[in-house]
Amino acid sequence: MPSLKRIVASPGFQSVVGTLGAGYLKLVWRTSRVILDPPDIYETIRPPVIIAAWHGQHFMLPFIKKPEHRAKVLISRHRDGEINARAAEKLGVGTIRGSGAHNGEFTRKGGASALSEMIQALEEGYNVALTADVPKVARVCGLGVIKLAQYSGRPIYPVAVATSRYIELDSWDRSVVNLPFSRLAMVTDKPILVPREADADTLEAARKQVEDELNRLTKHAYALAAGKGSGAP
Repeated sequence: MPSLKRIVASPGFQSVVGTLGAGYLKLVWRTSRVILDPPDIYETIRPPVIIAAWHGQHFMLPFIKKPEHRAKVLISRHRDGEINARAAEKLGVGTIRGSGAHNGEFTRKGGASALSEMIQALEEGYNVALTADVPKVARVCGLGVIKLAQYSGRPIYPVAVATSRYIELDSWDRSVVNLPFSRLAMVTDKPILVPREADADTLEAARKQVEDELNRLTKHAYALAAGKGSGAP
């Protein structure tokens, strides 16, 4: 009898779960009333751009993309990442595999090669989405998204997604399972640019700006989803 770990790691299992996950997310999207803030965001953004979100809010990110847009998302090489990658591809989003780290595992986790792939994708006209916080350290923006903006010259748009009905999981990233028949808020604001010649202080200021914006936008998204104008749900 194969062990549970081997079954979960098998391509067949991951494909089935990824397909089911994509189908579920489509159900949430199609049965929810979507609120965009600002409402004209698709008229003001000029692709390609970098979309940054917090871990735990990433499940609905594929639906930010319009049908005519090309997009890729950064997903870790972990087993759970494989399922997420298959779901994203079912939803029409390409994947780049790798993740950042706060320790010496940056190379092992594919961070360097992923950064190179993301820069190339932006040069080819793809929007690139990634979570701003590095695994295991929630709600603290890493330098990865800042370096991507610096080297690519493309703007960062912090984005928050929230639904009125959800289940919050007991996980390090505060993952939320969005539920169907919700009010679904997608919010962003002004782009954040990082100069190519930025020094360490400028990079840290940009990192803190992205972090503060994601926290502010998350609060606002939950307020909109709850039917409030501002403040926490």
